[in-house]
Amino acid sequence: MAVDHQTHFGLGATPSFACQADPRFSYWLHVPACYPDALPAHRSMLVALHGTERNAPLLRGLFEEFSERYGVLVLAPHFPAGIGSPRDVDAYKYVRALGVNYDEVLLHMVDEVASRYGCDRSRFLMFGFSGGAHFAHRFWYLYPERLRALTVAAPGSVTLPTDTANWWVGVKDTQERFGRAINFPAMNTVSTLLVVGSDDVSTEVITHDRASPYYMEGANAAGRTRVDRLRTLHSALRAQNIESTLRELPGVTHTYAPLVTAATEFFANTVAELQPLGQR
Repeated sequence: MAVDHQTHFGLGATPSFACQADPRFSYWLHVPACYPDALPAHRSMLVALHGTERNAPLLRGLFEEFSERYGVLVLAPHFPAGIGSPRDVDAYKYVRALGVNYDEVLLHMVDEVASRYGCDRSRFLMFGFSGGAHFAHRFWYLYPERLRALTVAAPGSVTLPTDTANWWVGVKDTQERFGRAINFPAMNTVSTLLVVGSDDVSTEVITHDRASPYYMEGANAAGRTRVDRLRTLHSALRAQNIESTLRELPGVTHTYAPLVTAATEFFANTVAELQPLGQR
């Protein structure tokens, strides 16, 4: 019997697909076995954002058990290095940089996948690790209405919810820069986990140098380490009456797996719609 490639390679762990709106970018999926015949009522999607090393397939794989257990489709974007500038590895972290609107690219991917599989495009789960956590919490500031729940895992730098500094250190000029004002009450509707390993204390690649194109005053003011900076973000959110959960995982360094485990537990415990498929 001939294999229907569009169906066969569109289920489970898929190959990468080019983003039709901008083929410079691509994404991997994990489509749970319940699709499309037994589509879950919640139709949830999880966007899993890679770090600077861009190991999106590895990250996708770490969410496969969660995907199958809860019927959640996983979308793992790939934002290649060198877009906009040949040696750049950081642009995607700042949402818009070097002539690319990464927020819009991501939303195109979400629309494409939702149209293909029938999952919910209006609100989705989001996980970001390291450089992906840069993007994830900044996306939260700009698009809280699109998020059902969020995990910000070990970002190297943070944007604080303050109007005393411009983007990306603060959020003073988001209306001018993005055409979107910060909506703190809407942010507070998103269940949010801030998570980092307690031993994730290297400063080697997270200290901003004045020669960097992304340097601005205050770039290092949130603290020396990822632990310090996530604590500072948690305190700043609390000062704006925005609830978030801060977890520091004992003995964990800068690595995916334990942070993904923390995220899946958080999503399962805080998103009411998610129930193990066998318990429906």
